[in-house]
Amino acid sequence: MSLTTIRPEEVHRKLKSGEQIKLIDVRTPAEFQEVHATPAENHPLDQLDFETLKQLASQSDQPLYVLCKSGTRGKMACEKMMAAGIDNVVNMEGGTNAWMEQGYEVVRGESKVISLERQVRIAAGSLVLIGVAAGWFLHPAFYGLSAFVGAGLVFAGVTDTCGMAMMLGRMPWNQVCRPAAQPADKPLA
Repeated sequence: MSLTTIRPEEVHRKLKSGEQIKLIDVRTPAEFQEVHATPAENHPLDQLDFETLKQLASQSDQPLYVLCKSGTRGKMACEKMMAAGIDNVVNMEGGTNAWMEQGYEVVRGESKVISLERQVRIAAGSLVLIGVAAGWFLHPAFYGLSAFVGAGLVFAGVTDTCGMAMMLGRMPWNQVCRPAAQPADKPLA
């Protein structure tokens, strides 16, 4: 089965007509908290719970509409869901960026975060610079670090998967801190 895509305008039209659709945002919790399409629910790509998603998909005859920042992670999430047996998934073209470009309603959080894409560029650039500097000043073997990062970037471009992004997505600064819940039956002093 091939991956189906939908434009943000079509998703918005469905919502405005009263259709009950599930919009699944697969970005990191921190990215989601910064800004997301109003009806979206956060299900991070690296933490997809296929049982929960199967239940969501079975609640209506509508597919799960999946989005990320620009479309790449949404496509990956759809492919993973289809491999797990969830066939009624549709990737929203252009992701949250396209949603905002159309002027549709979003929820904005108070905190600003650096997008995962920028974090990868910062980390990769820093590692290349460190490899070159260490190779120049310490030992030529450190040039291997720059070569390794370069090979990783080529692999990411060819396969459309990025190991560095997956690792960075799990870092504490890309998670949302939630306060500990108070027990409901605890008497107040």
